[in-house]
Amino acid sequence: MTSTAAPPVPAPPRRATAARRPRRNWRGWLFVAPFMLVFALTFVAPVGYAFVLSLFRDQAFFGGTVFVGADNYAQVLADPKFWEAFRRVLLFLAVQVPIMLVLALIAALAIDSARLHAAGFFRIVIFLPYAVPAVVAALMWGFIYGDHFGLAADLNHLLGTDAVRPLSQNWLLASIGNVVTWEFVGYNMLIFYSALKVIPKELFEAAAIDGAGAFRTVFSIKLPAIRGAIVIATIFSIIGSFQLFNEPNIMRNLVPNVIGTFYTPNMYAYNLSFAGQQYNYSATVAIVMGVITAVIAYVVQLRGTRKGM
Repeated sequence: MTSTAAPPVPAPPRRATAARRPRRNWRGWLFVAPFMLVFALTFVAPVGYAFVLSLFRDQAFFGGTVFVGADNYAQVLADPKFWEAFRRVLLFLAVQVPIMLVLALIAALAIDSARLHAAGFFRIVIFLPYAVPAVVAALMWGFIYGDHFGLAADLNHLLGTDAVRPLSQNWLLASIGNVVTWEFVGYNMLIFYSALKVIPKELFEAAAIDGAGAFRTVFSIKLPAIRGAIVIATIFSIIGSFQLFNEPNIMRNLVPNVIGTFYTPNMYAYNLSFAGQQYNYSATVAIVMGVITAVIAYVVQLRGTRKGM
């Protein structure tokens, strides 16, 4: 009987050595550290301090500042002055922002069309009002709007009537909207124009071969291509509308009986703090307004960037 050799026993597999984790490289943080430091000092710290202030209340007759938690927020949400100011800027946003963006879009399309002579000159002229400081613009337009001086007064004197009253109760918000539109049409035009310049030329060549006209090219190629820029400009305009302050605050010196201390939420918070010494309640108004603005801007961003719209 022949004996067969036993099969060789396989050697046990060697334990795989654990892969060495690469050492974390912190050099990138050194480059962003200056920005992060400035961001923390100029944004995070003030917002955090305002939030802390909103949790307290100054008890003048009982001495000192006491912790009240969310009582200040409940007071703001029930404050008729806050909601009157909020409705006013909401109306301002609903009317002024679409007009401003449409004018800016038309200007950008006209300059980009290559059919407008001296396009560079018109681009500078339209953008130039944005370089004027908001305070200077408000003062300039305030003197134009004045009932007893400026262009409005001259027109009334020429016509023998007082029908032209831009600073009256009925026309004041529209007059402020005209100032803001004059200031920021050029800024939004530049955003749209920059987006139009990066559209691939091949799309226009293909549209020309297919026989597309100018209007078809605008609605089928240009507007869809700059959709992201339109969303960004809309968000910036929404934030700016809720932050409305300089124009009504400057013009308040001309018509103090028309523009009150709570004409806009920002004016309300400003006057609560610097005129009423109610720092805690002012911080609460600012926090609530900031949250509302952030929520609305975020919703607009979601709807604007959603596919298939």
